[in-house]
Amino acid sequence: MANVVVIGAQWGDEGKGKIVDWLSERADIVVRFQGGHNAGHTLVIGKETYKLALLPSGVVRPGKLSVIGNGVVLDPWHLVAEIDALTKRGIAIDATNLKIAENATLILPLHRELDQLREAAAGEQRIGTTGRGIGPAYEDKAGRRAIRAQDLKNLGTLGPKVDRLLVHHNALRRGLRVAEIGKDALMRELVEIAPKVLPYVDNVWSLLDTERRAGRRILFEGAQGALLDVDHGTYPYVTSSNTVAAQAATGSGMGPGTIGYVLGLAKAYTTRVGSGPFPTELTDSIGERLGERGQEWGVNTGRKRRCGWFDACLVRQVIKVSGIDGIALTKLDVLDGFPEIKVSVGYELDGQRINSLPAGTNAQARVKPIYESFEGWSQSTRGARTWGQLPAQAVKYVRHIEELIECPVTLLSTSPERDDTILVKDPFED
Repeated sequence: MANVVVIGAQWGDEGKGKIVDWLSERADIVVRFQGGHNAGHTLVIGKETYKLALLPSGVVRPGKLSVIGNGVVLDPWHLVAEIDALTKRGIAIDATNLKIAENATLILPLHRELDQLREAAAGEQRIGTTGRGIGPAYEDKAGRRAIRAQDLKNLGTLGPKVDRLLVHHNALRRGLRVAEIGKDALMRELVEIAPKVLPYVDNVWSLLDTERRAGRRILFEGAQGALLDVDHGTYPYVTSSNTVAAQAATGSGMGPGTIGYVLGLAKAYTTRVGSGPFPTELTDSIGERLGERGQEWGVNTGRKRRCGWFDACLVRQVIKVSGIDGIALTKLDVLDGFPEIKVSVGYELDGQRINSLPAGTNAQARVKPIYESFEGWSQSTRGARTWGQLPAQAVKYVRHIEELIECPVTLLSTSPERDDTILVKDPFED
């Protein structure tokens, strides 16, 4: 049986919540391996809708072990609030079904403040972060001054680490002309939150190794999308972590050989939140229609998503970089009723045709999409669970997408309901 990695193959918001939940029924363990609580996902189970941000999707399913890996930056206050909210809805969460890597970096209040202060000061040059402290926490991790989950066990000896952290942050705050942070105030906050988080903290890499050797199926859940990867995305309009499939190994403490199948998620069109290049963006009535029909606003932030046609060049590029084995194509039903549907099959840059997005920011802003047009379909695809229930033109659209991205569609989602899914290949069947 293969262990499966699920990542977004666009700029995020591809519908990972539903697909991961659908796959989690087949898995024993669900692992979050990067990002923080800046990327929400929605699960629709029967008549219940759950909006998660930090907790792995498997947490709402009895009998599943959920793991927050070392690649995640963890806001302990948000974690406690999210657990409390689910507990009130009858979801049991305790140390038997949730584990947090002891070497996971913590997001502190000072990270949130810095994130928001810098975005406000940047004006038109702002990146478009969620203001939740993700980037500053990753900066401290790379700068070797982060407070990690295991540090909450030893608050009595944490003083020197806090001193080192505040030397850096108070210098930044002086430059931004805001009040400095006192050590005692920060220590009080850590003392208060520690007992609420420590029961979940564990040696995750060892636990996962034991479970893997015992034959447990592991599902690795990524946040955001590969086009927001700090190395391979549309830099600098990216997140602060690696979002490609290889991060599943690094962010969980498992070797790359433990990954058996990489499933990439892509919408049947394209969306993006925040600033940055978007070659197929539609700012007309068609873009508005896609947004309205797809309910395109952020789960946690409420921010409106930018919408455009499917970009086969970008998805193909992500497939190569991430080693994606199959694509789960989502929200096909949003395209119902469009008389004409377009797909970007290349770009024009300064009079020349190119077949991938260039790395340079200025070049990315200048590319113009080259479109192929497809006849749409008037019948509904919503709720289809077999190929035979799809209109012929919808099937042709999906098949041509496969050719353009050079990768098979192994799952097809036709509504937010978890069972409205057409399965071509079970990713867990190696």
